Amino acid sequence: MKVIHLIFLVFICHFVCAQSIEKEMSLVTGKGNIQGTLLMSPTDKKQPLVLFIAGSGPTDRNGNNPMMTNNSLKMLAEKLTQNNIASLRYDKRGIAASKDAAIDESELRFEDMINDAKGWIDTLSKDDRFSSLIILGHSEGSTIGMVAAQTKLVSKFISLAGPGMKAKDKIMEQLKVQAPYWAEQAAPIFDKIEKGEMVDDVPPLLFSVLRPSVQPYMHSWFQYDPRIEIAKLNKPVMIIQGTTDLQVSIDDAKSLHEAQKNAELKIIDNMNHVLKVSELDQDKNLQTYSDPDLPLIDGLVSSIVKFIQQ
Repeated sequence: MKVIHLIFLVFICHFVCAQSIEKEMSLVTGKGNIQGTLLMSPTDKKQPLVLFIAGSGPTDRNGNNPMMTNNSLKMLAEKLTQNNIASLRYDKRGIAASKDAAIDESELRFEDMINDAKGWIDTLSKDDRFSSLIILGHSEGSTIGMVAAQTKLVSKFISLAGPGMKAKDKIMEQLKVQAPYWAEQAAPIFDKIEKGEMVDDVPPLLFSVLRPSVQPYMHSWFQYDPRIEIAKLNKPVMIIQGTTDLQVSIDDAKSLHEAQKNAELKIIDNMNHVLKVSELDQDKNLQTYSDPDLPLIDGLVSSIVKFIQQ
């Protein structure tokens, strides 16, 4: 029985491995190297390539962070490969395998994230294995992606759970719901940061969010309005949003769609921020953030594949 079991495992491994080709890639920059994973179908034909841009904070190429493992972006990349669509997902500057490319927090700017995405675009667009280049930005990665996608080298753009307002307004909206007292204290500080006025005297309760060293990054981030940036895209655009997302709402998706009326808007019932099935109940919703065995919600992959292939 053990021999049969071993043979079965070898067969399964061979079958699964044969479905994709995985390769580590590095983007060389003047401030360290950015590490990524290229996933391709084993075919001689050219494949469309999706460049994944992950969300805010210490989110890595797989959609995980040190506190939560859900593998949402990894699962999505693997599903696309099964449909003969290649992908490149990467750890953002300073995160996970790209930690050696970290920039001192006080020196980091939102434009660094945009320029890293542009670097990948320039590199991947020269690879003749790919028929086209599509940008898929998740959460904050949506805003980064729609700015980077304004080049002719990108053929399509996908906003996945992307905010439909400036980061300052989105953070304030979240604070008003989760911690109204914090929001009241944060509002005048956010207003100053947006104008470029740095604030040294930050209340202790807000220090982890608004510490002086992170304020220059926030100032640069606050200058970008996703509605303005997505309107600049003269190419096919898809906006995807789930109904049980605790961080980004349907109103965000509708706001983006209003700015880019030619975009395809896809609302997926019961999909949360990590692309899994969930209720709106906060505790149950957040449990999915740490469940790597929970599959992606039905309908997400097929919608993306159809958009890319049409």
